[in-house]
Amino acid sequence: MKTTFRRTASAAALAALCAAGAGCRSAQAWRADADRAAAGRLAAAREAEGVREEALEVESPSDSLRRRLLVGQALPVFDPASLGIRDLPTNRYWRAGDRLLPGREGADAAFAPAGTNALEIGLQDAVRIAAANSPDFRADKERLFATALALDLASREFHSTLLGALEAAAESSPGADGGGREGSHGETAKAGLRRTFENGVSTDASLALNLAGMLTGERKTAWGAVADLSVSIPLLRGSGSLVRRESLTQAERDLVYAVREFEQRKRAFVADVARAYLSLLLAGRTRRNEEENWRRVVVSTRRSRRMADASRLSKAAFDQAHQSELAARAGWIAACQSYENALDSFKIRIGLPPDARVEPRERDLEELQALVARFLAPPDAEADAAGAAAPAAPAPETGRALEVAFGRRGDVRNARDRVEDAQRHLLVAEDALRSEITLGGAARVGEPATAAMAREGRDRGEFKMKDGTATGSLKIDLAFERTEERNAYRNALVALETAVRDYQKAEDDLKATVRQDVRALSQTREQLAIQSRAVELAERRVRNQDLLLEAGRADMTDLLDAQAALLAARNALDRAVTDWRVQELALQRDLGTLDATADGVWTETDLAALGVSAGAAEDTE
Repeated sequence: MKTTFRRTASAAALAALCAAGAGCRSAQAWRADADRAAAGRLAAAREAEGVREEALEVESPSDSLRRRLLVGQALPVFDPASLGIRDLPTNRYWRAGDRLLPGREGADAAFAPAGTNALEIGLQDAVRIAAANSPDFRADKERLFATALALDLASREFHSTLLGALEAAAESSPGADGGGREGSHGETAKAGLRRTFENGVSTDASLALNLAGMLTGERKTAWGAVADLSVSIPLLRGSGSLVRRESLTQAERDLVYAVREFEQRKRAFVADVARAYLSLLLAGRTRRNEEENWRRVVVSTRRSRRMADASRLSKAAFDQAHQSELAARAGWIAACQSYENALDSFKIRIGLPPDARVEPRERDLEELQALVARFLAPPDAEADAAGAAAPAAPAPETGRALEVAFGRRGDVRNARDRVEDAQRHLLVAEDALRSEITLGGAARVGEPATAAMAREGRDRGEFKMKDGTATGSLKIDLAFERTEERNAYRNALVALETAVRDYQKAEDDLKATVRQDVRALSQTREQLAIQSRAVELAERRVRNQDLLLEAGRADMTDLLDAQAALLAARNALDRAVTDWRVQELALQRDLGTLDATADGVWTETDLAALGVSAGAAEDTE
């Protein structure tokens, strides 16, 4: 008896250790497993879509640019959370070292502020910084990551699942003779395997070993083993791979949709940051134009004072010049405030603190103006005069642009594929209307140990195949009551109608957007030519009025009007330059030809090589 007990106890202890070891993985190990699963799912989805493979980082780096600016420029910080997740203080809820991976460099690691000096960045830099720090873009990455994990979870439905459990219990009850109490104990170790197949068949197999005994000086014990096997086979409702794997199919498609949408989101993100950056450059140039205008007006006012003192100019003309000087100074101050506000908004957009010292690279606008000058025709007075009566240019051709857009825009293909989803959902809803017929079977071999068995002196339960039991079942649920399923089926039909309308709307919206983009780009090129000529004329007018005023052949009003016209023309030209660049990127975004990575590295496509006529796009290489 003692030998049997020792063997049984040893077996139970070994089973317990094995099960405990399998179930005691660390949180870091589980986290790494989740990361690998998500990365694998994303890689497969990207490969299927022909999308470039790239790492998707959803954890903060060890030292982000935001943190470096806050610390390096000694900016005020009111909570450790402002620096980042790794700076959160350790408490009873949080220990960064136990939750996060070792520190890594972020995509913005190359940008290092020099002490408290302002960090100068260009357009490409701004996009890379925003990709690493923008809350909105990081949220887009996290949603894609969560979708990949959701697919991994859905795929587990058809995997073999290992089950393991340990149980120990002690019991005290009145003795059989009523003269005292009896104590007993029991320990059970159970292991099993569960599997659901894609055709609807499900199986469940398990083996349980248990030990039972009396809590007495004699330590009477017994052990037993039980093996169970059950099978369920649906024949009508719920059978077939299409119906049974619907949740997995939809999860797979959802990840494909998310990958496509993220690709377009990257393009939109680049275009949005570029628009904000160019708007900031425009605000800076407007500030400079306003300052130059104010200084010109100051010079004119001083001259008018001298002329008034020499009786060459009326006192009223001098007062008018003085008023223009005050208005010009007010315009300059307003432009300075507008620039500072635009700078703060831009820094927030790219995920940096608004009080950080960051400045745009002003020469970017000069380089853009030089680029524009390459395709602007030289001014021609005769051509200008002839063009005044010329008819408007015909609208540019958009047919090829639409072909490119519909071939490259995966997010629009999502709308078409969701029509197929709705058709599949309808078929699944129709299956739910059928009667249910399920065959079942179960087999059981063995006898579990009990305290009574130990009391009777039996050291083990019987485990003989000939003593096993087998059962079969047939479940029939006739389709008499299907109100819920009927309504679901009808709603699925409505959902299909909705999906078709959604695709029609997506198609029409893309057509309208591309057509507007092409027309707008063509228009901005015309505006560039017009405003470039307007600046030259305004500069010539200021020079002429200045000479005429010096010669006494013009009054101060004419000069002030010419200076105001020059300011307006220069501001309009700068706006036309940035508008053209913004519209060019918008067209590539909407065509799906703007290539970008999750780290913010982006390249443009030669639209002329694709056969797309879009104003000046083909002339900017």
